[in-house]
Amino acid sequence: MRVMRLLLSAFILACAAWFPADAQIPDLKTGSIPTLAPLVRQVTPAVVNISVHGRVREDNPLYRDPIFREFFDAPKQIEKEVNATGSGVIVDAVRGYVLTNNHVVEGTATVQVTTRDGRQLSAKVIGRDPPTD
Repeated sequence: MRVMRLLLSAFILACAAWFPADAQIPDLKTGSIPTLAPLVRQVTPAVVNISVHGRVREDNPLYRDPIFREFFDAPKQIEKEVNATGSGVIVDAVRGYVLTNNHVVEGTATVQVTTRDGRQLSAKVIGRDPPTD
């Protein structure tokens, strides 16, 4: 948990360091409005798409109804196949570390990362932190 926060903080600070602080102050003479476009343009290559596939177990909503349980043999939990997508940020390109939310990779069997330039890479989950999701 602390490592993920530290990595994310370092990433944000590194992004902020690329632009001087006065770059966000509007020029009152020309009336120009500050924009995040240069920052977005510079960090966008680090943003990736994450595709996941897996099976998750969840509580069966029909099981909560006592009348339904009395007349039907409803399982307490049901298993569903999940295909989903999310986004992530490359935090260490050399080691191939990508940071994403816990709910994106929770209970997944396969994870695939697609970079902005179209490269598709298989990935594995090496850590999760559900409380900070």
